[in-house]
Amino acid sequence: MLIVLTGIDGSGKSTAAQALVSSIRADGGTATLLNNHAGRRSMSVLGTRLGFRLPPRVADALETAFRVWNVLVNHLRASRADGLVVMDRHLYCQLALRATKGLPRGRLLPWLLGALPAADAVVHLDVDPAVAHRRIAARGTDAETLEDLAAFARAYRELPEYGSFEKVDASVSGPELARRLAGVVRGLGRAPVEGRHPAST
Repeated sequence: MLIVLTGIDGSGKSTAAQALVSSIRADGGTATLLNNHAGRRSMSVLGTRLGFRLPPRVADALETAFRVWNVLVNHLRASRADGLVVMDRHLYCQLALRATKGLPRGRLLPWLLGALPAADAVVHLDVDPAVAHRRIAARGTDAETLEDLAAFARAYRELPEYGSFEKVDASVSGPELARRLAGVVRGLGRAPVEGRHPAST
């Protein structure tokens, strides 16, 4: 079973994904966490330290290259994994980021989304940008403006694929969010501790 998590920065994707995987393992199940990062935070932190910001198209080209590589490698890993596979981020995230920068969707990412094995569910962690902004400020590892987060949230909602996403309220605590994600897994009608991922059967 493959689940993809999406959401703006500060929605709790990584924390919730790790909590979900850990809880399944603690109950004797099998679960794998795979990260489809694009290196955006690292590039942002480096740019802040050096006092420059990459042009939007250059930044997108670098992020897309990293993201596509990670997605392709992780889909290969998912095809060989037992139980539940949780992907933290995916190509949808890059499409939403492009929209916030006023860049076109292009052809590669939509084509890849159609060519790759479909996830059993794409779960979007929905959170108020103001809440996300407070979380980001509290962790102190990166910086996002409230305006950027609001634009990112709008971009997700305007994705053609957004209507098929499973929406989960991510304004709750980490443990509660993990429980809600576990509920989504149960609602799919297949126990993640049994059998292999569909792509490998």
